[in-house]
Amino acid sequence: MTEVATARRSRLTPEREAELYEAVLDLLREVGYDALTMDAVAARTRSSKATLYRQWGGKAQLVVRALRHGKPHHLDEIDTGSLRGDLHAMALTEDDCSIEQNAALMRGIAMAIHSNPDLREAFREQLIEPEMAEFRKIFQRAIDRGEIREDCPALKFMLHMMVGGFATTTLMDDKPPTQSFLVSYIDAVVLPALGLRTTED
Repeated sequence: MTEVATARRSRLTPEREAELYEAVLDLLREVGYDALTMDAVAARTRSSKATLYRQWGGKAQLVVRALRHGKPHHLDEIDTGSLRGDLHAMALTEDDCSIEQNAALMRGIAMAIHSNPDLREAFREQLIEPEMAEFRKIFQRAIDRGEIREDCPALKFMLHMMVGGFATTTLMDDKPPTQSFLVSYIDAVVLPALGLRTTED
C-alpha cells in the first residue's frame, strides 16, 4: 500500500505541488481553516477533488503540508557554530512582512486545532514533532560545545519560550513580531535563562 501511495503522489511535479500549496495558503489567509474546502482548493488550482484526496488524504493533511512547504527554512540547515548565532539565524531568515503573514496564519490554525482533532494530529506529526527534534539538536550542539550545561533547568522550557515570544506579541503589543523584536527577545530572555551572556560572537 505504501508503494502504491508513493507512486500516486509522485505524479505531481514539484512545480505543480508548490503551486497547489501556495493556493492553499492563499485560501487559508482569505477564509480561515474551517471555511476552507477541498472544492475551493480544486476550483482555485484547476484540479479534481479526487486528485487532491488521492494525493493528500484530506484537508488537514493538505493544509499542514502547505504550511510546511511555506516555511522558509528547516532548522537542520542552521549551524553557525554558536547557540546565539543559531537562534539569531532562525529569527532573521524571514523578513518582517513574511513574519507578519505567517504569524497571522499560525494564529488562525491555532484556533482551528482546538476543534479539529485530525488537524491537531497532522500538525503535531508533520510540524511540531520534527521541529522539536531539530530544536533539540541545536541545543545539544550547544551542550557539546560547552556553551550551556546539560542540567540547565531552563532547557526543557526553551521551545515554549521561543513559541511564546513569537505568538504573544500581537496580543500584548497589538502589533506583529518583527526581526528586531525576536532578536532582542532571544538576547534579553532566552539566552540569560540558559546562563549565557549576550555579547557579540
